[in-house]
Amino acid sequence: MKDVSNASPQIPGEGAYDVVVIGAGASGLMCAIHAGRRGLKVLVLEKGPKPGLKILVSGGGRCNFTNLWAEPTNHYLSANEHFCISAMRRYSPWDFIDMVNAHGIDYHEKKLGQLFCDHSAQDIVDMLLAEATAAGVTLRLRHEVIGVQPIPGGYQLTIAKGKKGQAGETQEMVIPTVVLASGGLSLPKIASDLALRTADTLQMDIVPPCPALVPLTWNNSDRDLFGPLSGVAIDCEVTSRGQTFRENLLFTHRGLSGPAILQASSYWGEGESLAINLLPELQLSQWLKEQQHRRPKAQLSTVLKTVLPKRLVDALAGQWFDDRTLADQSAEQREHLARQVTQWTFKPGGTEGYRTAEVTLGGISTDEFSSKTFEAKRYPGLYAIGEALDVTGWLGGYNFQWAWASGYCCAQHL
Repeated sequence: MKDVSNASPQIPGEGAYDVVVIGAGASGLMCAIHAGRRGLKVLVLEKGPKPGLKILVSGGGRCNFTNLWAEPTNHYLSANEHFCISAMRRYSPWDFIDMVNAHGIDYHEKKLGQLFCDHSAQDIVDMLLAEATAAGVTLRLRHEVIGVQPIPGGYQLTIAKGKKGQAGETQEMVIPTVVLASGGLSLPKIASDLALRTADTLQMDIVPPCPALVPLTWNNSDRDLFGPLSGVAIDCEVTSRGQTFRENLLFTHRGLSGPAILQASSYWGEGESLAINLLPELQLSQWLKEQQHRRPKAQLSTVLKTVLPKRLVDALAGQWFDDRTLADQSAEQREHLARQVTQWTFKPGGTEGYRTAEVTLGGISTDEFSSKTFEAKRYPGLYAIGEALDVTGWLGGYNFQWAWASGYCCAQHL
């Protein structure tokens, strides 16, 4: 793909390109590829120094690029739960896997349908750039669109060229068709608020954004007890607003993290509590009764350390239970401990915010766009895809699949 980042500062005028895609992330590159394949002349404008930055940092650098279980009716949050169905059914995980296979990229299923590159997330970026090159797409890096204004017959873009934080020239460009693929607010060092600003300027409805798939922080009463457990992990069940997730939980010095917490965070609201079962496979009260018969002289903490992390048991001793011999534990005490461990009510102090959030919950209201074409209902020629819209997937490749699907389907109608 031709990169003209350091070419002449002249921005092509109206007619030079059929469509401008704003953002060289997952959805933007996918849209550009398929628009180019349809014979459109496509320009991608990216504010950063590299394309696909969020792809590169995802999945620990190995990119969890899709999920075999990605179903639109079960794994996505939106004020309009039906909006994503059309695109997700027109472009499935297997469609993207076909592209990955065609490029000879090695990958594996880690767990729960999650597909990761064997080597590096760079493989996915290189694949997308190769496909864009073949489709005749032009990419300009370090070109930040700072304004999108409707004008007769199209849109006027205000573009700042140059490194972030440095004074650069500002230029105008007129284009008939614009695709907002600039993402949400997560990972602010590489994020952009352009889509939300544009929607606000155009008086579009916005579902208030907030961090999602994000660690939760301690409240003041829990910090002293649990903060020192940083690094302890445990398989558990976490429930928020009726949604239960069975995966690992990780204690940190700031709060709780790990896949189970990240998943639940998308459903959690400020001031609410989570229900956490630290031993989901064990009927703890009955098990303690059995242990009492088998090992009456054993300390309760000693027995608990066979099923719970030792550091966690040590922290809970004297807080959630009195550390006596099993013979000295009454039935009431066993039941109380079982409730504490399997029905731990945790009230977070908050979240760690966009700095560590994997995605943004909320965004431009889907009521403003067609679920078939992704074109704005009140602004012909303006499209939005990916994280810019109020569609948020679960952890585990679901958000990438939404990016691929929305980008592909939008391109079919440009």
